[in-house]
Amino acid sequence: MMTGILTPTKGEILFDGKKPYNSKDRKGLLKDIGVVFGQRTQLWWDLPLRDSFDLYRDIYDIPKKEDDERLKYLSDLLNLEPIMLSQVRNLYLGQRMRADLAAALIHNPKILFLDEPTIDLDVLVKDKITQAILKINKEFNTTIILTTHDMKDIQKLCNLVIIIDEGYLLYDGSINDIKRKIGDLRHIFILTSSKVDIEKVKADFSNDISIEFKDTGYYEFTYDADRIKVQKIFGYLTEKFEIQDLKVGGMSLETIVKTIYANKSI
Repeated sequence: MMTGILTPTKGEILFDGKKPYNSKDRKGLLKDIGVVFGQRTQLWWDLPLRDSFDLYRDIYDIPKKEDDERLKYLSDLLNLEPIMLSQVRNLYLGQRMRADLAAALIHNPKILFLDEPTIDLDVLVKDKITQAILKINKEFNTTIILTTHDMKDIQKLCNLVIIIDEGYLLYDGSINDIKRKIGDLRHIFILTSSKVDIEKVKADFSNDISIEFKDTGYYEFTYDADRIKVQKIFGYLTEKFEIQDLKVGGMSLETIVKTIYANKSI
């Protein structure tokens, strides 16, 4: 709806005072919008990558000198030069995602929409794309709105978040405000040969602690450091269980989101 593809069933969306889904406003607004859909490409499948950028130059009526400078900047930023003459259909997913991001930015839009931009990408490519997004935002003051299920993406890229569950808005604000409202959640991970009765441990702490068994074989104990002292938990764990390994972690965004979903509010 924000990109103008769908029309809202009620309410309205305004971008610079105009509706992106309104046929009268849409053409003018498209020059100010860039879009990347994680599983769909906007590049010409059977053509060399460079041809797609040339076509976008004509579509957006970008002066050649300006286009050459912009393309060189994006090519250097996203390491596109080695694949410029490659047919788009022959690009690996990570290469195509970098190319799609460049195509969405070639006309220097005011706002960039990213739908799962790092989905299914390996660690190195994901880092390349997140660093590029941060640089574009900082150097060109581009507003970036992205959807993602990757909590690491959010922590690296975002200062404002919107959390939605089954169509309902659960939170709209800054990450720092979430942390202040939820409390200082901490994590202790233990690997133990002892049997852990999760319900009994929770009862011993008056349900002020949550416990989850992880795929790694560790038990994760989550607690609010404002309510329980870490010494109390350490003392309890070392007394009750034969601990083979122990790790301590700070508050993660994943824990915050899980807490919000569990309570259906913040």
